Amino acid sequence: MTSPLRRALPTVAGYLDQRIVRWRTGTSEGQVAVLVALLAMSTLILVGSLLTYSTFPAPTFVIPLLLGTMLLRYRPLLTLVLFIVVCVAVTVTKEYVRAVDAGLAGFTPGRVSTLVTMAVAATLVLFESSRHRSGLPGPLGEAMLVDLRDRLQAQGVVPTLPEGWASQSAMVSSGGTKFAGDFLVARLSDDETKLEMVLVDVCGKGVAAGTQSLHFAGALGGLIGALPPLGLFAAGNDFLLRQNWDDGFATAVHVLIDLPTGDYSIINAGHPPALRWDDAQREWVIDGARGTALGITQRPDFHQTVGRLGVGDALMFYTDGVVETRTQDFTSGIEWLRTTAGAIVSSGFDQASRKIIKQVASGDDDRAVLILNRTAVPSEVASTDEVSPARDRADRL
Repeated sequence: MTSPLRRALPTVAGYLDQRIVRWRTGTSEGQVAVLVALLAMSTLILVGSLLTYSTFPAPTFVIPLLLGTMLLRYRPLLTLVLFIVVCVAVTVTKEYVRAVDAGLAGFTPGRVSTLVTMAVAATLVLFESSRHRSGLPGPLGEAMLVDLRDRLQAQGVVPTLPEGWASQSAMVSSGGTKFAGDFLVARLSDDETKLEMVLVDVCGKGVAAGTQSLHFAGALGGLIGALPPLGLFAAGNDFLLRQNWDDGFATAVHVLIDLPTGDYSIINAGHPPALRWDDAQREWVIDGARGTALGITQRPDFHQTVGRLGVGDALMFYTDGVVETRTQDFTSGIEWLRTTAGAIVSSGFDQASRKIIKQVASGDDDRAVLILNRTAVPSEVASTDEVSPARDRADRL
């Protein structure tokens, strides 16, 4: 027969799991559950302190105090802090009375120091909690921000491409932070014949660039595929102009590829020029698309290029952190990239983007490399001499 303990364990585990889930969602019920647990812990420490102060001295209350800082909102935390203050006062008073009854000094430097330390700790904890603008404790606020980042970055993952195509990307943020000003937005059409991608570099560094890129990524992610390429850039430009950010512009490059034929079009908005790997010539060729960065003027000027990728050819897109450093100017950086990337892909495209990133001199800017290469021709393509819908649409833009 199953013991009562074994029958009870799944129930207890399920209850605890529900409480954790509700705490992670920031609900009042979850906060109450955590508060009750911390109050119970404080009560146990109080009982232990009254029984044997040497084992549970007053500073032991720092444990539930720190846990409350990480797990509770301001108001529940205030309740916990007030309860702990009362517990400390009771504990110290009991020790004071015991010392007086024994004919010893009541107020010793150690007891005074304990009271001052706990008072300062409680004040700092409440002050820090009151400054959380999200209204959530630190771990919950960070979890929400990271979840938002992950959701937005998910739309930047290049979808699984049909046979005959391969893509890869590598990105390194400045300073090793998890939030970068560079991001990618990608979309594969429902019939898997059109691939559309936008690589963006938001101006700025650090936290500001990271939050702005999250904002802009959400906007572009909702528009890609719903607007033609020029319309997408025009909408992105208007969006940035409305934000009134201090560094309110971004560079971007857009590519639309007809996968059955390999026809592509590129639009550049102030971004470093794309590179095209010519397998026949065994070299990277600089694409001629140029344009005005987004968020600078009401009527930006964009230039478009078109072409066709054959088997073995590739396109590479990157941000300025790859080619521009304190010791290397933009033009020299592009030549360095052509040479370095040429040597890398001459032996194959496997992990090429990561290998390129590793050879970039570390700097104070985000770095991103995206490579799309054609590996085979689909059998259903009737003729390479036929004008594809992607080229025809690109010519009309």
